[in-house]
Amino acid sequence: MLDPISLARQLIDIPSPTESERAVGEFLDAELRRLGYATRRHAVAEDRFNVFASAGGRPRVVINSHIDTVPPWFASHEEGEFLYGRGACDTKGVIAAMIAAGEKLRASGVRDFAFLFVVGEETDSIGAKKANVEFANLGSEYVVVGEPTGSKFARASKGAFTCTVRFEGVAAHSAYPERGDSAIAKMVAAIDAINKTNWGTHEVLGSATVNVGVVRGGQKPNIVSAEAEAEMMFRTVSDPEEVRKRLEPLVSRFGGTIIRGLGNPPQFMTVPPEADSVVIAFNTDVPHLKSLGKALLFGPGSILDAHGAREKIAKRDILAAVDVYRDLVGQLLR
Repeated sequence: MLDPISLARQLIDIPSPTESERAVGEFLDAELRRLGYATRRHAVAEDRFNVFASAGGRPRVVINSHIDTVPPWFASHEEGEFLYGRGACDTKGVIAAMIAAGEKLRASGVRDFAFLFVVGEETDSIGAKKANVEFANLGSEYVVVGEPTGSKFARASKGAFTCTVRFEGVAAHSAYPERGDSAIAKMVAAIDAINKTNWGTHEVLGSATVNVGVVRGGQKPNIVSAEAEAEMMFRTVSDPEEVRKRLEPLVSRFGGTIIRGLGNPPQFMTVPPEADSVVIAFNTDVPHLKSLGKALLFGPGSILDAHGAREKIAKRDILAAVDVYRDLVGQLLR
């Protein structure tokens, strides 16, 4: 049978930061064809594609995860019980477990499923959004989405609103700051107000949060800054448009304007009877795959290990997830 640890390492060792997923997509396409799946490259953008692979029957269950990772890339290695590397838990270890589960399903005669591995989840979910249109008439009833949920099913997840806010000022010689109007000072004041604002609470999802993750502005230390920008991401407990409507007047008080924004509302997923479940704060492709059927969200590994300098996943969790995915698909098909 397929060794999921070895496959995970092969996937990790192919760098695939968002917008540069081609090499890992080619590898998955070739590997799934070698295993006997009918594969298709679904074009998403120039030099970028999703990988769809049918087991041969009616694809009533679609097994999905994303093939892109955050930067920077670092290669796989094993230390004791853990496998390390970029994408170890987010989500190349997950994909390896899914493919190994598929082999067990086919060995038992089950073929009414397909894989869908998509690009772009870490930024704009372009792969999932385009797949949602392309495969809308596939006839699938369920989509099993793989993310590092701590080997528990996620029953709910917060929404998201990501935006860029621009601040305009007036340039001047820094020796005479009264002749200018610092865009950076406006931005700093706005960020303080944003961080002090209550962005909502929900009885299931908890409190909304915000992270101002990128700031830029100015030209030189001897020039009063004429412009500045801040990129921020809200983990919402309400519709993202509600957050936008509250944010607009707040940043306007400091001379700010929202110039870009996108998001999705909170999600509530299907959970198998009697399965352990959790509520998660992070975003996934679930809201962008509605046409594929009812969504279930499960995966080995912890989101707390994702995106870090020592991203890791326990090898035993990958192996255990193989049987969870196999049993889950069998249960859904019954």
